[in-house]
Amino acid sequence: MTLTTTVEHQHADGHTLRLTFAEPDGVVRGGLVVLHEGAEEVEEGLGLLLAGLAGEGWLTVTPHLDRDNLTQQDLLEATDATLSWLAERGVQADLVGVVGFDLGGTAALVVASNRRLGAAVSVGGQGVTGLPVLVEIAGRLTSPWLGMYGDAGDEAGGAEVEQLRDAAATANVATNVVHYPGANHRFDADPDAAAEAWQRTLNWFDAHLR
Repeated sequence: MTLTTTVEHQHADGHTLRLTFAEPDGVVRGGLVVLHEGAEEVEEGLGLLLAGLAGEGWLTVTPHLDRDNLTQQDLLEATDATLSWLAERGVQADLVGVVGFDLGGTAALVVASNRRLGAAVSVGGQGVTGLPVLVEIAGRLTSPWLGMYGDAGDEAGGAEVEQLRDAAATANVATNVVHYPGANHRFDADPDAAAEAWQRTLNWFDAHLR
């Protein structure tokens, strides 16, 4: 299995950010920044996620974030530092995407509304103190964005997913919002929905990062 490595990355402004990454065995197709609720301490599930994406050819990296005190500025600064790390590794800007799972799904939408990336994907997402409401920023997307949501616990669950879809459709980039009725915000209660969401994620990056 692809192994993960944790490093301390010093950004140009002198700040240090802990990053955990996984490298493909072969040619690097591009880079993916993974935003995840467990990134403060890399858990087994996050390690498997990084390894899985690396297995598809992506240099995959997650910044360690303090989810309990996360502000939009903190998120964007950490993402910028992570993007800088990818650039230093030779990944071209148009081959970089961001993907977020669970609470990281909200973070990915925030990033995709404030930074121009090759593609972005949100799988689930909840309201996060310190970050904007999803429907208020979806129309300002500046990166092609795919959002996939279940029901239970999701800010975008139920009828609100339609509002999010309508808001995203007003952006000047490609967007797609998919609703999985009955799936929870982690997608762990519906293996079929989880498998389809994973394939949609890979397809989105395949289509936009090339």
